[in-house]
Amino acid sequence: MDRARSAVTNFIGRYPLSYTRFSLTPQTDGDTSQVEMKLADDDEECGDQTLGEPVVKQRSENNCKRICIKILLGAFLILLGFLIGYLSHRGRDSSVQSNNAKTVECSTAQATLSNDDEDETNLAAEMPSVLHWSDLAPILNFKIDNLFLEDTIKKISKISREAGTSEEESVALMVHEEFGQMSLDKVWNDEHYVKLQELGNSPNKVTILSNSNREETLQPSAYVAYSPAASVNGKLVYCHYGRKEDFQAIQEKNIDLSENLVLVRSGLISFAEKVKNAELRGARGVLIYPEASDFTFPGSQTGSIDSPFGHAHYGTGDPYTPGFPSFNHTQFPPSKSSGLPSIPVQTISSEDGKKLLEKLEGADCPKTWQVPFKLGPQMKDTQNIKLEVTNVLVEKKIYNVFGIIQGFEQSDHYVVVGAQRDSWGPGVAKTAVGTSILLELAKLLSDMVKTDGFRPRRSIVFASWGAGDFGSVGATEWLEGYLNNLHLKAFSYINLDSAIQGAGTFQVSASPLMNRVILQTLKEVSDPVSTDFTLYTQLGSQAWTKKIVPFSIEDSAYPFLAYSGIPSVSFSFQKENKPYAYLGTKMDTLENFKQLVDLDRMCRTAANFAAQIIMRLTHEQKLPLDYSSYSDVFLNVSIDLQRQIKEIKELDLTVTWVNSARGDFSRAAASLTKEFAHSDLENALILRSLNDRIMKVEHGMLSPYVSPKDTPFRHIIYGAGNHTVAALMDHLSLRKTNKAAFDVDLFKNQLALLTWTLQGAANSLAGNIWDIDNNF
Repeated sequence: MDRARSAVTNFIGRYPLSYTRFSLTPQTDGDTSQVEMKLADDDEECGDQTLGEPVVKQRSENNCKRICIKILLGAFLILLGFLIGYLSHRGRDSSVQSNNAKTVECSTAQATLSNDDEDETNLAAEMPSVLHWSDLAPILNFKIDNLFLEDTIKKISKISREAGTSEEESVALMVHEEFGQMSLDKVWNDEHYVKLQELGNSPNKVTILSNSNREETLQPSAYVAYSPAASVNGKLVYCHYGRKEDFQAIQEKNIDLSENLVLVRSGLISFAEKVKNAELRGARGVLIYPEASDFTFPGSQTGSIDSPFGHAHYGTGDPYTPGFPSFNHTQFPPSKSSGLPSIPVQTISSEDGKKLLEKLEGADCPKTWQVPFKLGPQMKDTQNIKLEVTNVLVEKKIYNVFGIIQGFEQSDHYVVVGAQRDSWGPGVAKTAVGTSILLELAKLLSDMVKTDGFRPRRSIVFASWGAGDFGSVGATEWLEGYLNNLHLKAFSYINLDSAIQGAGTFQVSASPLMNRVILQTLKEVSDPVSTDFTLYTQLGSQAWTKKIVPFSIEDSAYPFLAYSGIPSVSFSFQKENKPYAYLGTKMDTLENFKQLVDLDRMCRTAANFAAQIIMRLTHEQKLPLDYSSYSDVFLNVSIDLQRQIKEIKELDLTVTWVNSARGDFSRAAASLTKEFAHSDLENALILRSLNDRIMKVEHGMLSPYVSPKDTPFRHIIYGAGNHTVAALMDHLSLRKTNKAAFDVDLFKNQLALLTWTLQGAANSLAGNIWDIDNNF
């Protein structure tokens, strides 16, 4: 009725009862004068006459207007009656519908919700609650028990996968297609144009020149990438594993290496470190051979190992784009890594190594080496050893292939799990197993999201790397491409390369931040050999962290940790702590690998270990990285310095400031733990703020005082260079062994910069600058 009254008012209001001016049409005589007309009420007669019109005509027009108004009012009243009747009828219908809806549980008000409200209600009803770990673990175990990887391993190992070849590109395409068929949120590639090496037109050779003018030539099947092409000759000296202490022992024997080549056995340290140590001692060239006793063999095979493939770059990534990525054919000024060797290097077989050792004469090897060989350089019936390397540098296009499961709460934070794809030779144990586990993990975890209610809070990135055999080239180029922000996004890396090298001993290399999540996982993953025990039982309950082995520079997880400051873990199963003999050789075949281990059982165990770490890292509200573990690491640094306190006091220095920085870090860690305990972790903003502080810890271990171009491994604990704790301690020890070589100013700078790096890490963990309370 209110609407009706309003309509009537509006209608009547259109007829003004006041004077209104109208512009009249001009008269024929050109008169442009205007008249005023007054519309009177119905009970009112016309008033005064208006100029220019007869009275009769004016009355006639007024009568017509009254008739028109009455007709319009009558039509309006009829329309108004119709509207009132319609509204009354609609009200009765609504009443009937309301009575008929009594069986529906929702009220009449809920029945009239807007479409948007209904959509939000339906969406909320469809969203499942986050499952607890006790719900997820049985689902994961069931899926792991039904993994069979042999077909995938066979499919990959049948294809030659030398980095940058068309065959390796076809494997990258296969991985991309496999990812595309899964329920992943996105699949993509990135490509890089990198400098690699391959064999030249003539083979590399080692020639034994005898005094009787007879020559014996050794022709190895593999080569060492990034060795300079050169031809050198000289006597031969045996230098054990080529470690610094091994060359120190040679020096103590007064053996000059400047006119000689050195023979070292593989193992313990990387090829690149062996070559670097030999170069620093003035050697002309390096030969590397595998000693059979250092390795484990498949089945009943023993003894003979072919020459292995490797690289001699003391660094990571493309050595011709150090510190920056090789995108777009590398549109940057020409550059060259300082880690490239200047002396030639070549691997030989175990049989050829034995042959050369038998020719050596001279002093006995140090007793600590426990080998029955002579050091050289004298050789039986031999005049010289000639090494010829013909490697050539080539530019190749490589691919990294990625797939992602996006997190449901913090999708811009992610764990990366990766495996290299390329290999020299069949590469079953080295790369095919890791790539197969990577594909199965992506399929398994995406299925759990799609069908089993797994809702990872953070994202999971699956990465298949190219050119891993040349020094983690694909992985490092990706890290270099996103150097400025990866540490704010990627909170951990899990490496699957060479994960299975035997059945027995479990080995793990990891950042201290990963200790807690590894420990939790070890307690739940069964030992694949002794099925009544877990991996945790195998390692021992109290001292298991002491069995964590240092990262090798060749490990693709190493640049994540030492270059980018991302907590990382790499693991492998071995027999009697010995690596697989055929890694990097033409004998790394599926047939040999199946004689080495129970393939499916070992692969399932490795997949289970990796999957549990991934799920724990992405499932828990609090990021499960053990940030307090670095307090113990810094305590050990302080203790080591305290042992040298006499030497430090003589330099008018103190360790007080190092202890203060360590204390600030410990207090910041304790404060963060307390904040987690007293905060509402259901509040997304608070939770993210606290987790972000955890993610800064590892990156805080990178020295800000060195260049990532010139000193890529910037980590002060696990890196390489004068900025590290190890370098500082080695330099200080010179005061006892070679005081003339000790540089006082250099040491003071080392100590100062180390202290400020520790303090910076403590401040990052403490949070906002106004929350930092220290007495430094």
